[in-house]
Amino acid sequence: MTENWLGIYLRGVAMGAADLVPGVSGGTIALITGIYDRFINAISSVGLATLKSVLTGKLGEAWTASDGNFLVVLGAGIATAIVSLASILNYLMTAYPLPLWSTFCGLVLASAIHLVLSMRGRWQVREYCLLVFGIGCAVFVGLTQAMQLPTSTGAFFLAGVIAISAMILPGISGSFLLLLMGMYQPIIAAVVGGDLLTLAVFAAGCVVGLMGFSRLLKALLARAQQATMATLYGFLLGSLVILWPWQLPVSAMTDRHGDSRTIQSLPVTPMEYGETVGDPMLLLCVLSFVMGGVFVRLLSSRAPVRP
Repeated sequence: MTENWLGIYLRGVAMGAADLVPGVSGGTIALITGIYDRFINAISSVGLATLKSVLTGKLGEAWTASDGNFLVVLGAGIATAIVSLASILNYLMTAYPLPLWSTFCGLVLASAIHLVLSMRGRWQVREYCLLVFGIGCAVFVGLTQAMQLPTSTGAFFLAGVIAISAMILPGISGSFLLLLMGMYQPIIAAVVGGDLLTLAVFAAGCVVGLMGFSRLLKALLARAQQATMATLYGFLLGSLVILWPWQLPVSAMTDRHGDSRTIQSLPVTPMEYGETVGDPMLLLCVLSFVMGGVFVRLLSSRAPVRP
């Protein structure tokens, strides 16, 4: 069967765009578009065995084992989005944040409903319990009060492990968890200040987290696919508490530019938002929400979910 490389590339573009928005995970898009299991399998296959094959001249073997074509095409799509869409999304986040969040909210809700309905007749009581468990975990994370980890070598390493693991989970954003741990600003400061030691420790944590967590997910998908997917669908549904457009800020921090960045907020009704924050832009948000749902409908009709 001929691979649809354009489709994989466009999925990479969507994943890259999602990763640019705080609170949205590229893993969410991978799950929605039906490539999550392949994405996890490809990442988890890269390791010491692959490196050994490369060093011994078995490049073709290493490339095939790691699904190299898939990773390169997907990575090209992600890179394209980061380079070309960063300024656009930054503008939308600044000028029209409520409609943007509404689009993602509609996209995720429609996707979650589609995915759960596709499992009718396959799930037992256990899977539905795990769905509720996943929802609860995502809601808990979304409503958690931020803390401050000590800015030590171990903390930077742990932050890398947790952030990269979250990026491959649907419904949970790595940058959002960095904010919750109080590590977002120190990491940004290290990037701006050229603190290579801190960045190296953080990157090492990312590598360990990516290799370890992707292998854990691969094992879970191989041994208990339905239970694992039910939990992931729960994460997806629970993430709506983070993506809900109308949020009332509870606590904030000041970033390196001197701007206030919300680190905890509570979802409220559009009416309450209008009374306490500003214009809820209700009509535009409803249209954006519907647009997100329509996009999922068009996508699912062309790329049915694999069992």
